[in-house]
Amino acid sequence: MSQWTASRSLGAARPQQPAQYAAQQPGRDGARRPEAHPRAVTYSPTRSGYTIAHAGRQVRFGPVAFWIAVGTVVILAGWSVTTATYFAFSDDVVKGLISRQAEQQFAYEDRIAELRAQIDRTTSRQLLDQEQFEQKLDDLTRRQAALESHATAMSGIADPAITGSIKSTATPAPSPRGGRQSSIGATLDRLQAALDRVEHKQSMTLAQMEDRYEGKARQLRGVLNQLGLKPDATPAATGGPFVPVKLPSENEGFERALFRVSIARADATRLTNALVTVPVRKPVAGELDQSSPFGIRMDPFVHEAAMHTGIDFRGEIGEPIHATAAGTVTIAGWSGGYGKMVEIDHGNGLATRYGHMSEIDVGVGDTIRIGQVVGKLGSTGRSTGPHLHYETRVNGEAVDPEKFLSAGDKLFGG
Repeated sequence: MSQWTASRSLGAARPQQPAQYAAQQPGRDGARRPEAHPRAVTYSPTRSGYTIAHAGRQVRFGPVAFWIAVGTVVILAGWSVTTATYFAFSDDVVKGLISRQAEQQFAYEDRIAELRAQIDRTTSRQLLDQEQFEQKLDDLTRRQAALESHATAMSGIADPAITGSIKSTATPAPSPRGGRQSSIGATLDRLQAALDRVEHKQSMTLAQMEDRYEGKARQLRGVLNQLGLKPDATPAATGGPFVPVKLPSENEGFERALFRVSIARADATRLTNALVTVPVRKPVAGELDQSSPFGIRMDPFVHEAAMHTGIDFRGEIGEPIHATAAGTVTIAGWSGGYGKMVEIDHGNGLATRYGHMSEIDVGVGDTIRIGQVVGKLGSTGRSTGPHLHYETRVNGEAVDPEKFLSAGDKLFGG
């Protein structure tokens, strides 16, 4: 390795002698200097820069270039130290970076997994809600169909004049698809409330119908009992096999209520049919103008006490006369003091007679409906003027028609 030497004088600089000349000249102190190394390099600063000598060659640097070189050497040294440090600790740094990256990746994966789980839960909840909505909608649809069938069944036994409309007013159930779940739930709740109201209305209507039919049956039965008739008598021309009716179970509330209404209606209908052949209606239209009551009176011709077997009603000649009950004509023609007379057999021992007629419009054997015109008012027979002689007979005996007509006033409001 070469040996480098440098000398620097703080005073005035003097020229450097070559190494060979210095070796040949003896020193001022009388001693010979040792021979310099042939490759020695001397470094001496000057006022204008720095000079480097090596092997007889000199390189002169200015101050700026010198310090640039020194700075470069320092920077390279620092870079070398940093690089050495980096390589010395690079494994730990890389491991730390990899560890942090792995932690971040795991955190991201956990977050993604949590979001996916949340999405799955939300989707599952939505599917569950949709399934519940569809189930509820199916239940409401079936319930609405049942209420509509109930309304149809009720219309078959209803009296519109009393019960009014009993049709279902529920709105058709909407489909839950395509709307928000909150609005769907509110819509289904409103529909359920509407069906509840319809069901409650049907229950109330059934109760009113049952009360109505039972009240009507009690009234008819009371009227018939008052007239001395047997309302439980077996009607004519009826029959058939006996088929018992099965009472619905307790959990079938509507069916049990409908069954009770049907029983009450059947009873009222039977009594009403029995009343069809009972002469409780007016024989002439308008207000009845009674000229002679039923019972003992002074005969208008002989002026002696006599039994009057009917009631006389004043009227105009030609005024129509109506049948007071359904039946069959047994007499239609002239009959002594009755003049022109019509007799109608109503069955169960009941019969009515219409005398002093000016005209007869029916014949023997004719089937007569309630209110049918059987002739015209007149003054034939033992009569002092235009009037109708009206009789009611039970088992051939004349009875006071007034109690039948009064019963009709109670039933039909006059």
